[in-house]
Amino acid sequence: MNQITTMAPRGIIRQLRPSDLPKFRDHLLRLDRESRHDRFNGGIGTSFVADYAERSFRDGATVIGYVEDGQVLGAAELHELPELSEPTAQIAFSVERHRQHQGIGGRLLARLLLHALGLGYTRLEVSTHADNASMKALARRFNAKLSFAQGETMGVIELDPAVTLEHPAFEAIGEMLPGPLTLTIVGDGIARAAA
Repeated sequence: MNQITTMAPRGIIRQLRPSDLPKFRDHLLRLDRESRHDRFNGGIGTSFVADYAERSFRDGATVIGYVEDGQVLGAAELHELPELSEPTAQIAFSVERHRQHQGIGGRLLARLLLHALGLGYTRLEVSTHADNASMKALARRFNAKLSFAQGETMGVIELDPAVTLEHPAFEAIGEMLPGPLTLTIVGDGIARAAA
């Protein structure tokens, strides 16, 4: 009898730094065929993926990563749509196959939503192919309004800080912090956080 054991995620969720570009690129390149199809709404080659990762960092996208043992194994991206009058961004997610269905996508989205609120976004858009059940479930968990057209699912998350932060899905944020966090203003006027 074969038994598969999956360990609970032990990594951290954090914003990726510019120096993390190679780790982000490697994460996207490690996605299996189905996960890459889910992330990019179709089959794409390795050169496109590598260029995409570099373009994301160069163009100022926010990338939040799930980092375990020094590797990025999941990512949530926030790409501004400056051509729209309302502060809007497009969001995207990817989690490597062996870490899917362990709550990482929800933790990434919760962290990304907090970041989006901090940047003043009021609307987030997500698109995926019609068969991406995981992404549609994740979007619904955060009250996204979904519509379907021509084999694609479009989702919109309206951000209202007063309502959004009270959403039960934000409980995942508390699970990401190592413990109570206090902010102390020291004699030199510099704020220092301590766990």
